Amino acid sequence: MSIITLAHGSGGLEYRELLEKILFPKVKLKATPGGRGLDFEEDSAIIRLDSNRLIAVTSDSYTVKPIFFPGGDIGKLAACGTINDLAVMGAKPLAFLDTIVVREGFRIRDLERIFKSMITVLEKYSISLIGGDLKVMPKGSLEDIIITTMGIGVVERGKLITNDGLKPGDVLIINGGVGEHGAVILAMQLGIDVGRLKSDCSSILDVVELASKYCKIHAAKDPTRGGLAMALNELAEKSKVGIIVYEDRIPVREEVEAICEMAGIDPLALACEGRVILGVPREYAENIVEELRGKGYKDASIIGEVTRENPGRVILETSIGSHRLILPPTGELVPRIC
Repeated sequence: MSIITLAHGSGGLEYRELLEKILFPKVKLKATPGGRGLDFEEDSAIIRLDSNRLIAVTSDSYTVKPIFFPGGDIGKLAACGTINDLAVMGAKPLAFLDTIVVREGFRIRDLERIFKSMITVLEKYSISLIGGDLKVMPKGSLEDIIITTMGIGVVERGKLITNDGLKPGDVLIINGGVGEHGAVILAMQLGIDVGRLKSDCSSILDVVELASKYCKIHAAKDPTRGGLAMALNELAEKSKVGIIVYEDRIPVREEVEAICEMAGIDPLALACEGRVILGVPREYAENIVEELRGKGYKDASIIGEVTRENPGRVILETSIGSHRLILPPTGELVPRIC
């Protein structure tokens, strides 16, 4: 590991090795007293505010190519991605900050369009834009635009959701088809017609809130970089449980399968930007899925279950009844996907 490669930005094995072997060991103070930080590697850090409330804080950078795509743009992506990182912790998002770095010569009307997309999402969920920054880079030093965000939310102590909370007997729910964002971006980068396919770029805040009405969510994860494969492996490893998922229950649109076949990529490794995996007690799962479908998530499904066997492993039961491991993705499948 002598130089940075595109694979280090993929969210897969190379990404984790860079953080865990090179960067994290240099940090001595990884969390505030009573909170959760780098030592837990969640989607948001947690700061204890008082005996009943916690502050959730997240930051991220967005550098998708192309910056405009069916279903969204980099502005919508930045807002939804930040909200989702708070939502999977059980947080109510309150405030948002953004830093925009744009190249000299970038069209102002494109910047306005991107900013409007971001603001539209924030206003929908009554999230305040409380600050930010804008920088301009000379021509040739930046291709188009990069957006870095910070999101702040509040969590009631009893409603905190963590990645290490799965329990044997839990079932796993997903709120829609997998790989749609990744397939759209991949197709556009390869010059393939996406047809009617759109990115799933959206907030999952309402999905988490709906499920929370039924039960305590034991774990939640949005399958962004590394896709469903990486997200499931992180949940299994952190919760020290086994996970078995059923191929014929995982919703994958035909258009996604076709693009993946042409590119030789597993749809389970492609990023989603509006999906969430929920680990919930079995007795509530059917009701949650039924209500999600009634709310417009027609492909919401129970895709698997949590077991004591094979802790840290994710096993796929195929449509013909055979079994194989789902491993964390390696390499850079689709550069600049989010």
